[in-house]
Amino acid sequence: MPQDVGCGAGRAVEEMAERGALPIGVDADERMIEVARRRRPALDFRLGDACALPLADGRAHGYRADKVCHELADPAAALAEARRVLAPGGRIVLLGQDWDAFLIDSDDPELTRVIVHARADTMPSPRAARGYRNLLLDGGFGGVTVEVHAGVLVQAAMLPMVSRLADIAHAAGAITGEQARTWKAEQAARADAGRLFAAVPLFVAAGRR
Repeated sequence: MPQDVGCGAGRAVEEMAERGALPIGVDADERMIEVARRRRPALDFRLGDACALPLADGRAHGYRADKVCHELADPAAALAEARRVLAPGGRIVLLGQDWDAFLIDSDDPELTRVIVHARADTMPSPRAARGYRNLLLDGGFGGVTVEVHAGVLVQAAMLPMVSRLADIAHAAGAITGEQARTWKAEQAARADAGRLFAAVPLFVAAGRR
């Protein structure tokens, strides 16, 4: 019985079911649980918090959390809860990006650095992914492994996502409106010329109870 914590609309839960598992999808957002149940009515979706999962002790044989820990004020508490619901030998997998290590090519690297850090600072735990290994070790998990991959964004279709970083930094008061406009204009020009480049490290960590 694997769990997908932060399951959203339930795509990963469906994929696990297709492979013969009996998964449970858990999400703290009631609207996402409603969407998941509507789209995939045959599957088990439950409203619940990563730090208070709706499952008895030792009932899960697997635990998956994709892009969840950076949204939590206390990732260690979530790992303790994961350990509680996992059966002995149960496998845990954490996936996510490091928001403070977003790499964007720009003519103004200093301003870019400010924008990236300002965006990261709007999240409860933006650097949680780089700490996955130690979170698992501190949580009492064994056989811990970590892989790092790079998500590379060069398509012009990624421009709105990149530009939004500047909007968030401006809203947070980290940069001025003029700085945001200038930076976004440069990124738009890069996109038009086929020269947009951004990359983010993606961490995959695993262990066993």
